[in-house]
Parts: sequence; structure tokens; C-alpha cells
Amino acid sequence: MKWASAIYEGEPSPASFEKIREEIVSAMEGHPIDLAFLFVSPYSDKGCDAAIAALYRALDCHTLIGCLAGGLIGGNKELERYPGISLVTAHMPGVTCIPFHLRNDDLPDMDASPKLWQEKLKADAGQDPQFVLLGDPLSFDMEKGLMGLDFAYPKATKVGGLASSGGRQNSLFVNDHIYVSGMIGVALSGNLRIATLVAQGCRPIGTPLSITRCDRNLLIEVDHKPPMVIIQELFEACHEADRELMQHALFLGLAMTPFKEAPAHGDFLIRNLVGIDPKTGHIAVGAYLREGQTLQFHLRDAKTSSEDLQWLLTQYQLEERPDTAQGALLFSCLGRGEHLFGVPNHDSQLFQSYFGPIPLGGFFCNGEIGAVGGSTFLHGYTSCFGIFQEKGGAVASS
Repeated sequence: MKWASAIYEGEPSPASFEKIREEIVSAMEGHPIDLAFLFVSPYSDKGCDAAIAALYRALDCHTLIGCLAGGLIGGNKELERYPGISLVTAHMPGVTCIPFHLRNDDLPDMDASPKLWQEKLKADAGQDPQFVLLGDPLSFDMEKGLMGLDFAYPKATKVGGLASSGGRQNSLFVNDHIYVSGMIGVALSGNLRIATLVAQGCRPIGTPLSITRCDRNLLIEVDHKPPMVIIQELFEACHEADRELMQHALFLGLAMTPFKEAPAHGDFLIRNLVGIDPKTGHIAVGAYLREGQTLQFHLRDAKTSSEDLQWLLTQYQLEERPDTAQGALLFSCLGRGEHLFGVPNHDSQLFQSYFGPIPLGGFFCNGEIGAVGGSTFLHGYTSCFGIFQEKGGAVASS
């Protein structure tokens, strides 16, 4: 297996696509390219559509997927305020690549059989496929799509992100085709394993509590109290710095391990508080709730987000073999990066400080895709990594 990544800083144009092609071909050292990921800043040059198709043909690769991106990642560099192109390529003997494009109308009903989902994607669950997914946030119901994919492929890794064209029409690239809606992706099967890290960037405050009354996404009672009463109690118990954070960076963590007595780091799915009724003290949450579910309030800031990613990278080193990683993709929220950390290149440089200079590419997303507690979700404010290695390089689960 051979991976390479390259990043070009400058306005996308036919000439710049040719420059990054030359750089990536040199880095591949003569290895044929089976798979390419292409992330491009929104462009005004009308020749870029044709240049993307020409790049696919010139790379002579089996599959190319990508999208427009409001920020780019390549190696240990993150382009957040400048245009450019990020390209990641891989030579993967023994790996089958099946690209696909789906629209909302293509999605089977949620009560349809797994076989129908598999027919839509042309990927057999028996082949143990892994998925990289990209979507248009304006036209595709990604949460429904992820639920269906988990139903049809319960053991499969799924990682990716939503295109972020900054208000312009999104474009999704599949080989020499460009789509302006839906979801695209690639199903990868064979001698490949994708390990994922989902850095949600939060820390818990208070103690785990139980939902005693709710209605769909409306939180009505927590431990038989209105949730605003719980929040007020937390506020009074916090020190000054956390009180300030609670006013603009308070989130809800939902335990995804229902049979675990003491949920720990990584066991919570972080969701936004989307509205508060001051009269009743009820809170609308960005997730469907169920009575008896364990929750805990969380805070997010730059220090916590950095420590969370460091913890995940350390756990990966303890549980896996990072020296066998061949390449990686990073799907990071537009709300992270320099806006959060105050310095450029935070996540990519931290990743490479643990892994060394393995090829890394990706983009800043309008939503990130990754698993928590064995189910795949669409996240915000996260960094989701997909780490690629041969199956023989994985550590067996105990």
C-alpha cells in the first residue's frame, strides 16, 4: 500500500490542477493510483470543471471522489482563509473500490430490507465494505442516510463530511462527473481497515443524570427536575471560568453505552441545546431522546478540544499499531481550526506529532461523519479522522 498527499495554495485553475497532479505523481514514486480524494476551494474559473475531469483521467485512477470545501487540509497544513486544492491518492493492492451517488429519492424506506440498501450502493455486506462519504448539506438527508447505512452495513466503518462551499452551490466529484446534490462515496473492501477517531472536543461537568420525562427532542425532566433547575445548580457549583463557558458553550452529552454504570470519556454523543422555554424550563435538544437515557452536560473550549484529541491519539497508540498506518483523512468542522485554537494547523500538526509524516488530507466541513458508541452520526464542532491500514497491520480485538 502506498499513499501520498499534496496541497496547493492559490486559486483553482487548470494550471493549478496540473501542478498538484505533477506533485502527487512524483510522491507516488511510480505506484499506480487506485483511489483519489480531491477537495477544492470554490472557484470562479469556468475551466475548473473540465480540469477536474482531466485530472481524473490523467491520474489514471479507478476512483476519484471529492467536493468543494471552505477550508483545506494537506499534510500538516490547513488552508482556512486562502483558496487552494488538496489531493490524496492511494495504491491499494487487494482493495476493491465502488463509487456511488445517491439522491434523497434513491433512499429506501427505513423499514426496507438491508438487501435493498445494498443493491442501491452495489456493495455486498458480505464483502466487509468500509465507507468514505461526502454529502451536500442542502439537498440530502444525511442523518437518514447514515441510519440506513448502519442498518444495511452494521459492522462497516463510515467516515466523511459535508461539502462547505460558503454559500455557493456545492459540487460533489465522482470520477469525471460533477453532481450538485445528494451524497457520494466509495465502498472499499478487501485488504483494508479504516480506524476512526471522533474528537468531539468537550468535557463533562456535574454528574451523569437520567432523563425522567421527554417528548421526541424536548427535554422536560432530568432526575424529576426541570432541566433549567439542573443547569442553575451546575452554574452555582462551577468556578468563574466555567460559568462564562456555560453561557455560550454548553452542550448535552447522551450516553451511548446504556449498560455501562459509569459512562467515561468517549461514551457520550455531544449534541447542541437548540432552544429553551423560559416559562417551563424545557430544553430542545439536537437529538431524539428517550426516558431512562443517561445524560451529562458538557463544555467546549480550545483547551478542552486540544486535550480531547490528544487523549484519543494516545488511546489509539496504546490500542493499535500506529506504525502500520499508511494514510489518513481528516474531516474537521469549520468552527475548529484557527477560529477555535487561535493558531493555524492545530489538528493536523497534532496528528502528525503522534503518527509522523504519513500522508494526510481532508477539508473543513459543514458537518462531520463518524461513529460514537457503535452507531454513525452527523456531528458538529468535531474532527473525524479515518486512518487507513492493511488488515494485517491491525491489532486483534480482545
